[in-house]
Parts: sequence; structure tokens; C-alpha cells
Amino acid sequence: MKTKKIKYFISSILMACFFSCDSYIDVVPDNIATIDIAFNNRDNAERFFYTLYHYMPSHGNVNANPGLIGGDEIWVNPISGNSMGAFKMTQGFQNVVSPEINWWGGYSNDMFIGLRDCNIFLENIDRPRDLVEEEKTRWIAEAKFLKAYYHFWLFRMYGPIPIIDENTAVGASVDEVRLERQKVDDVVTFIVDLLDEAMVDLPPFIAVPAVELGRVTQPIAASIKAQTLAFAASPLLNGNLAYSGWTNNAGEPYVNQTFDIAKWEKAAEASAEAVRLSTENGHSLYRSNGSAQFTLSDSTITKLSIREAISERWNSEIIWGNQNSSASGLQSMAFIKADPSLTPEELGQAATNWSPTLTMAELFYSDNGVPIEEDLDYDYDGRYDVRTGDSDHKYYIEEGYKTAALHFDREPRFHASLGFDGGKVYGMGQYNDKSIFTIKSKNGQPASGSNDRNYSVTGYFAKKLINTEDIISGGSWRVNAYPFPVIRLSDMYLLYAECSNEAYGPSAEVYANLDIVRERAGLDGVVTSWATHSNNPSKPNTKEGLREIIHQERLIELAFEGHRFWDLRRWLKAQSYLDGTEMKGWNRSGSTVEDYYKVTVVGETAFSQKNYFWPIKESDLLVNPNLDQAPGW
Repeated sequence: MKTKKIKYFISSILMACFFSCDSYIDVVPDNIATIDIAFNNRDNAERFFYTLYHYMPSHGNVNANPGLIGGDEIWVNPISGNSMGAFKMTQGFQNVVSPEINWWGGYSNDMFIGLRDCNIFLENIDRPRDLVEEEKTRWIAEAKFLKAYYHFWLFRMYGPIPIIDENTAVGASVDEVRLERQKVDDVVTFIVDLLDEAMVDLPPFIAVPAVELGRVTQPIAASIKAQTLAFAASPLLNGNLAYSGWTNNAGEPYVNQTFDIAKWEKAAEASAEAVRLSTENGHSLYRSNGSAQFTLSDSTITKLSIREAISERWNSEIIWGNQNSSASGLQSMAFIKADPSLTPEELGQAATNWSPTLTMAELFYSDNGVPIEEDLDYDYDGRYDVRTGDSDHKYYIEEGYKTAALHFDREPRFHASLGFDGGKVYGMGQYNDKSIFTIKSKNGQPASGSNDRNYSVTGYFAKKLINTEDIISGGSWRVNAYPFPVIRLSDMYLLYAECSNEAYGPSAEVYANLDIVRERAGLDGVVTSWATHSNNPSKPNTKEGLREIIHQERLIELAFEGHRFWDLRRWLKAQSYLDGTEMKGWNRSGSTVEDYYKVTVVGETAFSQKNYFWPIKESDLLVNPNLDQAPGW
């Protein structure tokens, strides 16, 4: 047994050496050859413990997190997209020979090695005699959380997965080594039970931020528990008859075939607990302090509150930020070249190819807080017409500048999240909102692109991801990196609202959790907004109507953060949204208003039933015939 564990330990050390960061996670053991040495004292055990965090997915890395570009939120030019596995996947190029974003196997992202190292740690942490009980208890709780989270990461991708509760001994039989998938309900129970065990001994908050930010807390564990139960309660896995033929060796369906409302009730209870633990331990929706130098308008403050909830390091809203995923690469891809004084050489410093689609531009509400196609006062049919910026929109759009009518009379989250031709962008060295840069992205203008790779194919920019301090200056691009926000409090409020509505229907509790997020976005409450401005005023009064409102609220609030990808899947909406759907933007080759504002197709998504779950690599199935392939592959 020791030999096999040494093998996986050495693998973890080699893997850890490929990473670097400026946090506590950068503690990597050197030249440790045996488990005996690894756990012979507290210092060596600590080094082993911190390597467990090295298996954490880099949530802000496009080549690690499929949620960032695996759907219809973002499109890139073909040259840039060739190196992005999830982008290839969303166009129908997923395969069984060498699956894209393969977390089942592969040297650099084999989650099962991480799980085995978690087990090694838990089996041996009692051995160091100089380790104080309080510290050991916390380490064990964190290791249990990581073990649960790594199962959760695989579970969302592959559905029924093997449970790696303990490592296989060297002398085990062939059948014992060849693990099988487990039923979804069993996987969920295992993850939730492990999280419950961890929560008892996790700290409620980080007491020493200077050295411990990024480590796990009770609110983090509670939030992952809520996400796990919500995923299991959703239509994808709760009574989905499409998977009736996907069975284990005993002929039992992996996915429960009978809808169970109790799953939503458990998810609602877990979401409520996640919100309670978060708010009681210092988390709150972020509110910007504005500028120390200038008095800013209320419009700008609201936009900054939304935008900085992502990019302001360790702000009050961040329940869990990935310290080893600084989102620097994403900021380069999202950066907007709005400064007209930039030289051609400076324009090439940032990638600027992260292109939100017209689908996303149309998703956000009107300024009345309802969908633009429902708003009684919004000219939906004329949204592609051209309008001239006026004083009423001066903090959003340059006065006198002609841009699409779609960009007017929209909610603050639209302007905080998206950059567009004629739109204003706060930051990049300009912090007086009366004189900030205007984005100009027609052909030949600064934001149009500097070469055949670094440009927005749609004419939109993911402003939300850019820190206001990022700037191109002095011939170089300088980034103010921030830990990628894995979980924000607004996510938990909206998940609580969703689960409670699904379990019990519309209620004051559901409205309250929606409205607290809407209020920060400068919008009236759901009931008031629909009653006053929608052509479907009673929509929030039914479970079905409120469900659609909550879904859209999540897609808006969490846009470009990697959540839409998973939400569309668990809601069983991915196929209807992504099966042969044209991705559109403006005509970037147009240099005049008339030519530029023509809706242009930039690509097409592909999605069929089989894409709800990842394929297992064919070679892995040959090694372990007890595993069966996901349906359709």
C-alpha cells in the first residue's frame, strides 16, 4: 500500500512544481521520497497539506474552466480560439479520443491524483507528534473540503463518477482497482456528508488575511454544499427520463428516474444556511466608495459597485476567491483599448479578444428592470436602429455620438458589464466621470483591433472583468490582478431564491432574496417592476413565471463569471440555447455608422443531448472496462 501511495505523492510534488504563486500555496516540499518522511514532523506534514490546494482548478483560466467560453456568452476570432479547448467544444468539436478540458485524466489536470493525495493526507496526519491538535483539526477539515470539492468538480462535468473515499491497496484484485461509476444520488450524498464533516471544524472567517486568504471557511463549504444540492435537484438530474437507459452493472439507472421535490427542499435549506453563515461572518453585497479625488455621479457609483464586486481584491462580497487564479489573462483578453493616444505598439500589448455576443447584450433588462421584449415602454423592434447620445445618458454614452438604440434605456448592470462603441469606460487612468474615455470600435478606431488576432469580433467588450486600475502606459500593459471570484454573495442570494421557489413557490422570502440583488443594481423590486412595466404583470406570481425571472436574474448578475455554462445545463436549457444557434455582433469591418451597425453572424454553436456530460477518454475505458461511456459518445 505504501508503494502506491508514494507513487501518487511523488506525482503530486512534480505537478506542484509546475505552478507558482505569491500565496501560502507556494509551499512545496523538496526531495521527499517516502510517506514516512512526509509525515515525520509538523513542517513536512504542512508542506504536504498545502500541495492539496495545487489541484484546485484555475477558475480564471480559459484552458481550465470550461464555463468561461464553453457556451454563448463569449466568442473569439478563430485564430485565438484555436488554442481554447472549451471554445472548440462549444462549436461541436468535443471528442472521445482526446476530450477537450479533460479533468478525468491527463498529467496536468488529473483530478483523481488530487483525490488520492487527499486520502494519503487524511490517512497519515495523525503521525506527526509535534503537531498541535487545533492545527491538525483545521487541516483535516480543509482536506475533507478539498476532497469533496474535487468530487463536485468532476460530478458537474461527468455526472455519475467513481467515489474515491480511500485509496486502493497495492495487493488489491483487478476488480477492486477497476472502479465503477456510482449513482448520482450516492455521489451527492458522499459530497454533502463530507462537507458537513468539514464545516464543523472550519473557521467561520479568515482571521489572518495577510497569509490565509484563499483558504477554506465555513461559508465556502456551505456554499458548495448548496451548489451541489441545487445541481442534483435541477431537471438535468432530478427525474430526467432521457437517462433511463444509462445504468450500472446491476441495471440500476445512474440518474434517478422519479422527480423528487425533497431535493429542492434540501437545496433551499442549504442555500439559506450558506447565506446565513456568509452574512453573519462579514460578507455583504459590495458597495463602491467611489473616488478619493473626484465626486462621482450616482450612476457611476452604481456601475462601480457592480463591476468592482468582481475586480476589487477580497471585497466584502467575495465568499471564495481563487488566490492561485488571478484572472490576469482574462483581463488581457477583456481589456478595452479606449485611449486614443495609444501607439500601434501599445495597442498590441493586450489581447482584447474576449467578445460578448449580441445574445448577452440583449439579455440585460431595460432601465425599468424587466426584459426588453416585455417592457411596455421599450422600443424592442427598433433596438437595432441608431440613436444619438443625449444628456440623460451622459454617464453611459458620449453625448452626440451615434450608437445602437439597443444601448439606451438599459439597466446599470448592462453598462457595468459591457463595453460598446460609443459607451463610456471608467478607469485606465481616467477617474473623473465627467471626462472618461469613450470606446470607439469602428474599423480604424482605437478599440477596433491592432492586428488579425487582438480584436472583438462582436464589437462588445467584457468591461465587468477589467480592474479600473488596469492601464496601457509607457509602452506596456499593467494589470491590477485580483483573485478570481469563485463564489459571490449575490450568487448565494439568487440560488436561495431559486431553490425556495422550486420547493415552495413564490413567497416574500423569494422576492426578498431577489430584490436585495436588484436594489444594488439600482432596480425596483420584482413585483413592483413587473406590475408597473411588463406586458406580463402577473409573471412573478406563479412558480413557472418566477422561475423564468430568477433564471434571467442569475444569467445577468453572474454574466462572464463562468456560471451560465453550468446553469443552462442543469436547467436542461443548453440544447435549446446552443443547438445550431448563430452568434452575432456588429459589423467590425464597417468604418461608418451605416456600415458598422449591421447585425453580423460571427459563428455558430453546436450542442446535442450527449453534450450535457463529458465523454471519458477511449483509452481510459480500455484500461478500465468497468467504466461505461456517457450516453451518445
